[in-house]
Amino acid sequence: MASGRGLHRGKLDTALKPRGSEVTQYNQACAKSLELSKVIRLLEDPLTANLKERHLFELKKLLKRSQIGFLLKDLTGITKIFNVCAEKAEDHPEYVPMLREAIKICSLPFLKEKTSDELTYAQDVIDFLSHMGCLMRVSDAKVRQQIVECVKSFYDIVAPKQLLDGLQPTSPGYRLQLLERSDLAQTMLLSMAALENQQSIKLELLHTLLILSSYSDMNCASMLKARGAEMMFLHMNEPDPSGQILFCSSGILWNLLERGNKEEVAAQLSMECVISLKEAFINKLTNASRHSDLELRNDLLVITTLIADNPNSFLIESLFAKQLVALATFPELQNQDHLVRNLKLKFTSEDFQMKELLLNLLVLMSKDSAALQLFKDAQVMEYLLILIRPPSASSECSGSRHWSSVQQEELLLQGLATLATIARLMLDDFMFFRGNASLLLLLGWCLTQDEDTTKTKKSGKDRTFGQGHSFHSTGGRGSKKAHMRHCIRVLRSVTSLGEESVYQDLSDQGLISQLLDILMQMKASPDEEDIIDVEIKTNIQLILSTLCESDMHRKELFGSEGVEMTVHFLKKGSDKFYSGLGHNKLILTTVDSVRSCIIGCHTTEDYFLAKEGVFLLLDLLNSSPRCVHCIVLATLLELCDNPNTLPHILSWRDGSGQTAPGLLLQLWIEEEKETKVSRTRHGTIADPQRPILTLKQQEDAQLSFPANGQNAAVLEISEGLRAKIYFIFCKLGFQNLPGLSTKHHVTLCIVRNYQVFKAGEIWDEIIRELRLEGVRPISPDQEALNTICKISEDTARRVMAEQNSILEQRDKEELGEEELMYSEITCQRELTAKAWDRYVSKTSNYETMKEVKAQREKHIQSKPEDAAGRLNEHFIERVMYEETTDAAGPAGIKVTLARTAINSAGQDCMRPAGLDPE
Repeated sequence: MASGRGLHRGKLDTALKPRGSEVTQYNQACAKSLELSKVIRLLEDPLTANLKERHLFELKKLLKRSQIGFLLKDLTGITKIFNVCAEKAEDHPEYVPMLREAIKICSLPFLKEKTSDELTYAQDVIDFLSHMGCLMRVSDAKVRQQIVECVKSFYDIVAPKQLLDGLQPTSPGYRLQLLERSDLAQTMLLSMAALENQQSIKLELLHTLLILSSYSDMNCASMLKARGAEMMFLHMNEPDPSGQILFCSSGILWNLLERGNKEEVAAQLSMECVISLKEAFINKLTNASRHSDLELRNDLLVITTLIADNPNSFLIESLFAKQLVALATFPELQNQDHLVRNLKLKFTSEDFQMKELLLNLLVLMSKDSAALQLFKDAQVMEYLLILIRPPSASSECSGSRHWSSVQQEELLLQGLATLATIARLMLDDFMFFRGNASLLLLLGWCLTQDEDTTKTKKSGKDRTFGQGHSFHSTGGRGSKKAHMRHCIRVLRSVTSLGEESVYQDLSDQGLISQLLDILMQMKASPDEEDIIDVEIKTNIQLILSTLCESDMHRKELFGSEGVEMTVHFLKKGSDKFYSGLGHNKLILTTVDSVRSCIIGCHTTEDYFLAKEGVFLLLDLLNSSPRCVHCIVLATLLELCDNPNTLPHILSWRDGSGQTAPGLLLQLWIEEEKETKVSRTRHGTIADPQRPILTLKQQEDAQLSFPANGQNAAVLEISEGLRAKIYFIFCKLGFQNLPGLSTKHHVTLCIVRNYQVFKAGEIWDEIIRELRLEGVRPISPDQEALNTICKISEDTARRVMAEQNSILEQRDKEELGEEELMYSEITCQRELTAKAWDRYVSKTSNYETMKEVKAQREKHIQSKPEDAAGRLNEHFIERVMYEETTDAAGPAGIKVTLARTAINSAGQDCMRPAGLDPE
């Protein structure tokens, strides 16, 4: 028994005994944890707090064991050791080397024993990184230097040292993800105040902050909490021969403005910040000699651009805006401002980039009305009009332009984009400097073919238009399409203000014919239509609609050529409505041009009708989405004032034969389904008290509308389709309309009384408003209101009776058709029965058979002999009856054959009238 028990125990011990490597790892981990807790207790225990030599000995031994990195589970203890050593280092410099060595180990990846350790000890890592930033309070320069280098190493891929079995480094992005959730960036930013006398470390810290802000939005948010933007502005002009302080500060500011919360940045902006930025920019503008200085100057201009987007940027108050505007117009305009008086541009790529940034700044600053006065004083409008002059050989020979041809083109395009925003804000200056003439001159240059460019290339001159690579030249490679696109945009911006003087000036200079020429050229172009082409056509139609809407003479100038172009666009239909190229806008502007440029002038109207324009509008109404129906119906309604329009509408048919009245009534039915008007399944009025009320109006019944606003019933007239359909039917009439079904006639009863229903609906809303406001009308008024509402309800009941009568008439007609069909079926059955009886009598009644035989012989005798011979000679036999007997083989089958005569090719195939089929 004993021996057996001992054997069993020995097997168990062998099975449970861990391997040697696992024991070593376990013992090392336990020893390390015990040693760490021992060191912490030694440092914190009041009885051993002064044993400095013992502390240093234990710390050296601990750090020697941790040369491969710190375990995640030990970071809480390491944090305590950091804090104690930082406190003791102020009075005992011997702790400083220990602190530096420990921080150096932190640059290595943290170690984990299990995969789940990353999640388990995540909060410990966050606290550890936050406390590491707090170590910047240690005054020792080498400790601070080590901390900065350690944080920078987080963004470098550091290969871990040779690890013990069972230990793994954390994933590469693990420490950076937790760094974002810590306060490390904020505490390091705040530590700048303690580095006034340590310039080299301050530069390293700025580089580190630049890295932190470049890779993380959360780090930028953390730095903004410590008022990082304000700090960077106020420290960017500190004395620094290397220029690195300004470089790093501008980079950090750029990151904070782009990645951080703009409201927080705006809250930190002050007059001192903008003045500091202005001083830095002017210093680089006037003293820049190296390429890096020019790039830094442009970076400061980008920061200024980001600030200018804020309405409270202090750019105007600090006089920075005035200097920027003067610089923007240089060298095209001579300015007496001291900033540009002795300034000389080298026309390098950096100078060109500065020029583009300044133009962009003009657009941003124009949002502030106070900046417009600066623009007037600096003659910005004149500068922009000089900038958009068409390129020519004379401009290159003169001293006004020193940019390359590509740069000139890009400046021209950006000048047009800037003018599109500023011209409408400074319309007086635009008209004073003859802006319309400049635009039309450029537009005429865009209309010319590229032959001049080809000739110039052959002559060896460097003038290549359509070769720009900027954002504004998108889609215009190798052509003048980008110039035309932006020029049309400026014209649209100017004409959108409703100034009659602008309209008259443009019309007098021939803009209408010029725009029609552009459309004609684009129509004849073999190139495939793209998004820029569609945008140009859309904007041209908007400009033409604006010019011609209120002036008969301009509609006459639009003329037959304009009608031809409008018909051309209408024929395209709505197939590409959802193509994404902008055809939806093109369709809407085309219909609007019919209303504004054609309707109202008898000449253009008649020509439009002759070109089947009404048919095209009805085709568009039939095939287009619901969002287009309102404007098409409004256009058709205005066109109905011409008496020649009505025959065109009544004669229209679609591919399925549907008529225009049927289409309009179908749109009415769909509109009521969309707005959820109460109707029965047959389309009749369901509630006589609310015959045409929509669901939205019913939901708004308990709301009170302001006195100066329109109520829901009136809004439905302008925004819905039913009022327009009703007025079109008023032009067409309600009788003898072609192509209507019973359902259409039922709907037509409602359409005919729409005006009465709408009046009752409006008065009902008035009564409801009075009730909601607690107003009681006097007795006569109350009586009148009740009478009006009763008229609407009585009309609705009369319409319901009429609709029911139509339905009953339809049922009667259907019943009559059924009875007629039944009688035909009955008659056919009777004829079939008689034929069958006759057939049976011929085969079963001997007297009948004799009579039939006699008739047949008489008929045969009346025919020629040769025909009778052929009739007997040509026949086929077919099996009529088959019977099986008990005999074996073929003898057991009894077959009855029938013979059928075959007519010859020349013989008449029709049977004689008196010949029986048998």
